[in-house]
Amino acid sequence: MATVNEAPRFQEDAEGMRGEEMILNMGPQHPSTHGVLRLVMNMEGETITRCTPVIGYLHRGMEKVLENRPYMGGIRYVDNSEYLSPMICETAYAGAVEQLMGISPPRRAQYIRLIVNEMQRIASHLVAVGTYLLDLGAFTPILYAFRDREGILELFEEVAGSRFTVNYMRVGGVLHDLPVGWLQRLETWLDTFEKNWHELDVLITGNEIFMTRTQGVGYIDPQEAVAFSLTGPILRASGVNWDLRVQRPYDAYREIAVRPVVREEGDCFARYMVRMYEMLESVRLIREAMAGLPGGPINTRTPIALRPPRGETYFAVEGSKGEYGIYLVSDGSEYPWRAKIRGASFSNLFILPELLRGNKMADVVAILGSIDLVLGEVDR
Repeated sequence: MATVNEAPRFQEDAEGMRGEEMILNMGPQHPSTHGVLRLVMNMEGETITRCTPVIGYLHRGMEKVLENRPYMGGIRYVDNSEYLSPMICETAYAGAVEQLMGISPPRRAQYIRLIVNEMQRIASHLVAVGTYLLDLGAFTPILYAFRDREGILELFEEVAGSRFTVNYMRVGGVLHDLPVGWLQRLETWLDTFEKNWHELDVLITGNEIFMTRTQGVGYIDPQEAVAFSLTGPILRASGVNWDLRVQRPYDAYREIAVRPVVREEGDCFARYMVRMYEMLESVRLIREAMAGLPGGPINTRTPIALRPPRGETYFAVEGSKGEYGIYLVSDGSEYPWRAKIRGASFSNLFILPELLRGNKMADVVAILGSIDLVLGEVDR
């Protein structure tokens, strides 16, 4: 929970403070920091004059771990970076290795990747919306959101054997083909979810308290969004139409067109609306991929021990939080010489001090939750 420092622990926090200011710590154990984020805020009454995010509490040396695992062995570790979108993280890692090796997965595998990636996007946005409303004091929406997310996790368990960190993608394709009857069960879930989405929309979107807490709060103009290198829903909510599935399409997105959801308001409410309507867009993409799902193999033949030629590559996908990218350098051995993860949450976090400055303490949770951070992706 938030605590007041009687004596500042860090000299840099105490410098430049006016007599009426105090330092307030929010986190790292605060439930609304979505992990282990610490915010050191200079307060003048209820107004925030400065905010310093303190990160690193969840650092696990993931990039160094990737450098000490064979190329195929790294897939299960990226699951734990953006742990609300493991399917998408795996697609980025597999795509980076495929670029190094100069191979591409079969069309059927590309369509399967699109289907499970969009299911993962829905699951992640459901957590984002449900926990956001919980942060703001509404309990019912998270029950609705997790009810629908449970159906996705059950389908993931059927296809991959695991619900959460799925380890499903493979260099050159996917681990298993879709089980018998899986597409029919997915179709049933989609039908149910579309009805449930409207219930969730009615419950939240027109709520007077929610609108008061979010409309006009945490405004980001388009130029500022680009200057801070924001990506994902937080960028598109400020009127910038940028989506890697459109600008740099990969896998089956080259064949199935995406219609990005863009809002002009740039506030917390707009970021919520982008995530809500992106879920409907994901449903459309899944249905289109299911209708055009080709037959054939699900994997390209690859050596047991992957040894990409010397070189470097960067492969990025449109994650649920924004651009998630993998940079790899190969020296010709079975292990990456260098591995780097570009996490959207890490880049999006940088605008938080700017957003909080001059706002009231009561708006901190509304602004922070609208960014939709995952601290596993920040610290890595």
